Amino acid sequence: MSVGDERQPLIPKGSQGWPRMLSFSQGVAFLPVLLVSWSSAAFIISYVIAVLCGHVQPVFPYISDTGATPPESGIFGFMINVSAFLGAATMYIRYLITKQQNEITNFIHRHFNVIVLFVGLVGCIGMSIVASFQELAVPSVHDGGALVAFVSGVLYITLQTVISFKSCPQWSTRFTFRIRLTISVISSVAVILMIAFASMISITKIDWNPGEKDYNYHLVSAICEWTVAFGFVFFFLTFIKDFQGVSIRISTEMNESL
Repeated sequence: MSVGDERQPLIPKGSQGWPRMLSFSQGVAFLPVLLVSWSSAAFIISYVIAVLCGHVQPVFPYISDTGATPPESGIFGFMINVSAFLGAATMYIRYLITKQQNEITNFIHRHFNVIVLFVGLVGCIGMSIVASFQELAVPSVHDGGALVAFVSGVLYITLQTVISFKSCPQWSTRFTFRIRLTISVISSVAVILMIAFASMISITKIDWNPGEKDYNYHLVSAICEWTVAFGFVFFFLTFIKDFQGVSIRISTEMNESL
């Protein structure tokens, strides 16, 4: 698989403006749009079903709590697995774009781009573990997968922000870099607070009520978890503009001896 420029730069020039970024009919911009839309739907649908069924309280449950009990657990598991696949595909295309740009201007070490892709794929594997090993069934594996997904995800968007800074002004804009930097900083702070407050919770449950022991720890940790999750969503929105001028070519070679 390779990427092409469709007779235009891989990154549209900043003078064309961010309104153009909202268009996903060009190039492969549909991929990050699909990732963002599907992932957001996965969070919201499972949350709505869990609340309507009375399985969780409506005020900031953990994301995993909204997919811990049938029927929402099946929907949550399926949709998050698809999100993990879409995330991996988006990250790989982003890797190819950066690789091609770097061959022209050499703004980062080539191994750095590979490391960023690896970190991102590890996060996608963590997402798949979260989806496949549900919270009430295998809590230790589920929690481990969630930790991997969130930490790797935050590291990935931070490293992508570094790439965005290094590639200015030819392949990125200062405005895009500032947006990515803001999301990265907020997500990094949120994931640290999420882990810190979650570690203070001494009981395991999914239906929390105000006034219960450790409820405040749960509330702060859950708010931070939702912040990180939608931080990922908004970060991938910034990829839409990058993907607009890119086409995918898949070549097939026949082995004559067969």
